[in-house]
Formats: sequence, C-alpha cells, structure tokens
Amino acid sequence: MAPADDDSRNPTPSTDLSTRTAPEPPAAAPAAPPGPGAAAPAGPRWLLGLVAAGMVIAALNLRPAISGLGPLLEEVRRGLHMNGTVAGLLTSVPSLCFAVFGGLAPRLARRRGPATVVLGGMVAIALGLALRPLAGGTAAFLAATALALAGIAVSNVLMPVVVKHWFPDRVGSMTGLYSMALALGTAGAAAVTVPMTDALGGSWRVGLGAWAVLAAVAVVPWAVISRSRSVPAPGARSAPETVPGQPGEQGATGLRITKSPTAWALGVFFGLQASAAYITMGWLPQIFRDAGVSASAAGVMLAVTMGMGVPLSFVLPKLAARMRHQGPLVLALGVCGLAGYAGLWFAPAAGAWVWALVLGVSNCAFPLALTMIGMRSRSHTGVVKLSAFAQSTGYLISIPGPLLVGSLHDVSGGWHAPLLLMAALMLAQMATGLLAGRDRVIEEGR
Repeated sequence: MAPADDDSRNPTPSTDLSTRTAPEPPAAAPAAPPGPGAAAPAGPRWLLGLVAAGMVIAALNLRPAISGLGPLLEEVRRGLHMNGTVAGLLTSVPSLCFAVFGGLAPRLARRRGPATVVLGGMVAIALGLALRPLAGGTAAFLAATALALAGIAVSNVLMPVVVKHWFPDRVGSMTGLYSMALALGTAGAAAVTVPMTDALGGSWRVGLGAWAVLAAVAVVPWAVISRSRSVPAPGARSAPETVPGQPGEQGATGLRITKSPTAWALGVFFGLQASAAYITMGWLPQIFRDAGVSASAAGVMLAVTMGMGVPLSFVLPKLAARMRHQGPLVLALGVCGLAGYAGLWFAPAAGAWVWALVLGVSNCAFPLALTMIGMRSRSHTGVVKLSAFAQSTGYLISIPGPLLVGSLHDVSGGWHAPLLLMAALMLAQMATGLLAGRDRVIEEGR
C-alpha cells in the first residue's frame, strides 16, 4: 500500500522500469504522488477505463494461488502423499519466486512493454493454476505452482508502473484501488475455495483448478491493452525519475546501500514480517482444523485474517507518515501477533475468531514496512535503491520460516513447537522494526 497522497514530507520511490521492486504479499513499493503540473492521463478515456478494469481483475488473481491452497492443504497432502517438510516448502515457494522472478520484470518490460509483460503474467497464472490439478506427484505440483507464482511476481512488480504511466494524476487513488482488490482476492480465495470445492463435487483438484477461470478472464483486457496503438513503445518510460534540487539526490546516486545499518534493519524486518504472513497464510487453516474446526470455517477464518488488510492498509501508512519514530506501531502489531500465537497455544478452537482477527492486525506490518522504506531516504533514487534492497533481501530471509514450521510439526506431532518458533520470529521482528523505525535516512550513512 502506498503512503498517503497528502503527506508531502516524505519522498516515495518512482516506478520506472529500470528499478526492481519485489512484490509481497499484497503490493510493491510505494509510488510517488504527482506534484504540481503532473502529466495528464496517458491514453484515450476508453483505454484508461480498460486499464483500470484490467488492474482490478489482475489484482484479484495475485493471491488465490497461495491463499486458496491453505484451506485444502490437508487434502493436497493426502492426495500427493506429501510430508510436512514438502508441505512447508509449498508455503515457502512464493517468497523464492517473488525474489527470483520479480527481478526479471523490469528487464522484460524494457524489451516488451509493461502491458505485454502483465499479459504474459496473467497467461502464466492461468496455465499454472490449470496444470496444478493435473499433477500426479509432488514435483509436478510444485512446478505448476512455480509457473503461476512467476506470473504473479512479474505482474505484481509492474502494477505500480502501470499506475504511474496511465494515471499519473491519480497515483494514490488507483494504487488504493489496486491494493484493495489484492486484499479482496486474498481473502476471497481463502473463504470461497472450500465451499466451491464442495459444490463442484468435493475434489481438491477441481476446487484449486477453478481459479484458473478467473485468471483466464484477466487475460482478455490485457490482450487488448497490449495491442492498443495508444500504448507507448517499450522503454519509453525507462529513464529513472529524479527530482531536480532534491536534497541528497546526488548523494543517493553513489550510495552503497549495503553499508547502511538502517537498510539492513529494514531488510530483516521486511523478511520477518513476510515470513509471518506466509506462515499464517499457509498453516493457520491447518492449525484450526487440527483443533476441530471444520475446513470451511477454517477457510473463512483465514479470509478474516487476510481481510483485515483492506481497511488497515489505508490507515497505517497515513498514521506512520505522521510519526517521527514508527517503533510504537511495530510494537503494537507485534503484540497482536504474540497474542494470536498464545491463543492458538491455549485455546485454538474456543477463541478461533479472536485469534484470526488479531493475527490479521499483526499481518499489516507489510504496509507499515513499505511506508518506512519511503521515509528512510531523502531522495527518489535513494528510496528506489532501498526498496529493491529491503524487499529482495527480505523475501530471501522469509523462505525458511514456513518450511521450518512444517518440519517442526512433523517432528513434534503438534503445534506447540512451531508456535514457539513463530513467537521467537515475532520478537525478532519487533526488535528489528524498532531499529528500522528510527528517524534516520540512508544518505547519512546510518
């Protein structure tokens, strides 16, 4: 979620095609609000309407491959004879794919144009989701999942570029629309997958494969957009955006981001919150089901957890942008996470709705992390570098978490050991978030 449009004190990163902004679990780096004299919308009115519709439909497709799997994970494991470690790998694959394939998006967009690459991403999602139910073994299932996630990764990275080009005078509102659709797709897949599976005969293969239809629908508008003569030639907007006279701009050009303690704190914080989010998305329904909650109810509870991001993603960035130190927000979200884990330890079924809600609040560390990235540099160039470093580093850090949770569950035979790990990771997230939230900028070498 992008920081508030009306906050002019903190620069936000540009969204040019030469930068890498890896996606997370719901959006890429914040986009800069248009200043005075911002460019008019790029294209005729019919095309702008089609782009807006295409953005919404694309955003709805950027999480069902992940959040729709959790409620049916037990059935998938039985059907493919999958152990807990491999099931944990399934929940770690998104982070790996986002880190690897997301970095290819800017290069592909310079060659083919962003609309064409987004079209390719939607095709990859549709194919991956359609092939996944046909898998006869774990390897084929993982390969089909990786194909869908590759499409998600490149599309998610390029959505801010699409917003920046076609809606330069409405960056904030269009980013908000896209982010809301992203959250709705996440929550909707979690809530609908099990009832839809039951309605279609009860096979997990049919239930998971049905999401390919929504992805196929998203292919249509992007096919038209990519062929429109109003779309600029590839590379037309590839030059980095700068703000002449912006303090720190020259210093950011030669900035060695790996030498900044603040950059590392942000990278680790981003990685730990992403790990917590993917653990929740992948394993929370199973924790509820093992406590006696039905599969359908467990899916709805995950939808509630993910759905908390819809309103809070609008509130948190505005609140964080008005604070000199974002540490109190980091602590508040962390306490919610620890409370949720404690509830899952002592009364997973009796207080299931409460734990789903507080864990949903805790998961909103993602928009807070993006906001802090935008506040830790004086220049657009610096924020772009910081965003690429923090997100790529963070997604790599987040890979082991879900995998370890599955392994610990297999070894211990219960959820107490995994919950202890989750609590330890949350404490580390709070500690690094306090460091990342300090009122410092990377241009000062801190």
